[in-house]
Amino acid sequence: MRILIVEDDAMLGDGLCVGLRLSGFTPELVTTCADAAEALAQGGFAAVVLDIMLPDGTGLDVLAQMRGKEDMTPVLLLTALDQVRDRVAGLDLGADDYLGKPFDLDEVTARLRSIVRRAEGRAQADLAWNGLSLDPAKMTGQHEGREVQFSPREFVILRALLERPGAILSKSTLEDRLYGWQDGVESNAVEVHIHKLRAKLGANFIQTIRGAGYKLSKDRP
Repeated sequence: MRILIVEDDAMLGDGLCVGLRLSGFTPELVTTCADAAEALAQGGFAAVVLDIMLPDGTGLDVLAQMRGKEDMTPVLLLTALDQVRDRVAGLDLGADDYLGKPFDLDEVTARLRSIVRRAEGRAQADLAWNGLSLDPAKMTGQHEGREVQFSPREFVILRALLERPGAILSKSTLEDRLYGWQDGVESNAVEVHIHKLRAKLGANFIQTIRGAGYKLSKDRP
């Protein structure tokens, strides 16, 4: 799940990237309103973490432009604890949630999962398919009565497939979920992670559709 972070504080931005990556997200960091607009124009983000104070404007400007273009990507607004006016203005402009600084990374990830889930129209946090129940908060699953642990990248691929259980996802689509702009793409990474997931869930849990990509099997592994 790709997340755009718009934050000009280098230490805070790097910390958010590390924390989100460990929680199974694929973060992209930009530091200005202009760079945020360029990134949003390319699309593909599940949510935006948006700071208010930026070098070339405010996060509220970015939010207003998004909603003016009918871009309804969920937005988590970062605000100073004492700036109630900013929170109110952000919510009125269409922010989905806000969080005051300083904040806990676990709360950031929980709020991101919540606003993405609401945008997808899902009431439940868990994703389920064919005997597997996936817990996004813990990056674990219950599969036919046993707990299964996943690495962050295994989790990213599995979540992408569970979000669209009837769809065939191409290798490039899964790579987009795994890697950010500045990451080097490993040529066989998707195949390696799919192999590891099959070892944990059963050889037939994920099907390879030759020349097209991967999809979840309807048959029990």
